[in-house]
Amino acid sequence: MDLSERVAEQMPRVREELAALVAIPSVADPRQFPPEACAEAARWVADAFREVGFADVGLHRTADGSDAVVGSRPAADPGAPTVLLYAHYDVQPPLDDAAWRTPPFELTEVGGRWYGRGAADCKGNILMHLAALRALGDDVPVNLRLVVEGSEEQGTGGLEDFVPKNADLLRADAVLVCDTGSAAVGVPAVTVSLRGMVNVVVRVDALPTELHSGMFGGPAPDALAALVAVLASLRAPDGDTTVRGLDHTQTWDGAPYDPDTFRADAQVRTGEALLGSGTVSDMLWARPALTVLGIDCPPVVGSTAAIVPRAAARLNLRIPPGTAPADALAALTAHVTEAAPWGVSVTVDVEATGSPFRAATDGPAYDAMRTAMREAFGRDMVLLGQGGSIPLCTVFASTYPDAEILLMGVEEPQALIHAPNESVDPAEIERLATAEALFLTRYAGRG
Repeated sequence: MDLSERVAEQMPRVREELAALVAIPSVADPRQFPPEACAEAARWVADAFREVGFADVGLHRTADGSDAVVGSRPAADPGAPTVLLYAHYDVQPPLDDAAWRTPPFELTEVGGRWYGRGAADCKGNILMHLAALRALGDDVPVNLRLVVEGSEEQGTGGLEDFVPKNADLLRADAVLVCDTGSAAVGVPAVTVSLRGMVNVVVRVDALPTELHSGMFGGPAPDALAALVAVLASLRAPDGDTTVRGLDHTQTWDGAPYDPDTFRADAQVRTGEALLGSGTVSDMLWARPALTVLGIDCPPVVGSTAAIVPRAAARLNLRIPPGTAPADALAALTAHVTEAAPWGVSVTVDVEATGSPFRAATDGPAYDAMRTAMREAFGRDMVLLGQGGSIPLCTVFASTYPDAEILLMGVEEPQALIHAPNESVDPAEIERLATAEALFLTRYAGRG
């Protein structure tokens, strides 16, 4: 029986175990869900990996209070390469329960897909690891290390703090970061580029207090109008982000993102334009992108005929590889300050920054993964970018500069991760588990 057949015969067990894991509401926010749920999920993961040979697996408390599941499984040959397997067991909150067509914490099959919070992000990837290892059985020809974190969705940085302080515990030649996916079901992909980000709050102060718009409107400076002018200066008419000092002309050299597919994935209505002067891939993966996340100003209901003295906006600037967060922050700060009209006061408060990431793809792990993906999917692997940020990847890269980092997983646009009605295609779990098992074999130099 070959590896694909061994994985296939496990799929009923995969569904049963994924159902058990999805049933645990492991949202790492005690304000919304009891912390006992995350503790239960951590124990479930530890027990499952102990069963597949990680005899020393245990829970390690991180700086944000979450528990990381950490373990190792040595190969028979101590000189074999070492592979670190990553996933996370915490999930996003379900948001609006009424928007779900199925119960969010009950794995439910509809139309061949399995629905439930965390089914794809990222509990489906945990089951992918387990299925691959069970298919290999005792014949795992590489040294394995494992880390499954418990606060990735909250972004509180527990594992980012843990990794450099425990570098030897997780050191590896290749790192499989299984928390991404492909652009479409059935298309094997590895993500090689991540944008970094700069989050700030821009505050405009124009007057000591509200003033009657009839008595003072006209000559008196308006904080909300000033803020609108500042925000408008950050985009060109075609939608390009135009923060002065940041290059917005770069191009993407990997697999393209078809515009019609993107329209369908993003649910862009007919007649609405796609923004920017570049391709969809350029705009998503190679260029900066400024998003206004929120505005503090009087709401429509309850507003009065008064000039607004103060207003604020929360901005998210995504930055491509090659742009340092400090440089992006400096450019954004200078831009909004200089763009403010009428001499109004502008302050910029920094919330968070994160570095972009670009993987080197010319090493033996990538070669082994290309072969494994082709065999498992029947087609060549593509290299993708991702518009989001995964700060942990830059931590892995700086802590283990010689390691190859591969981002992959069961998440694809139909999965609707972070939204109501999250789901996973079980065929993706099956194919990727097969690819992972084949990779571990090929990377060790066998077959």
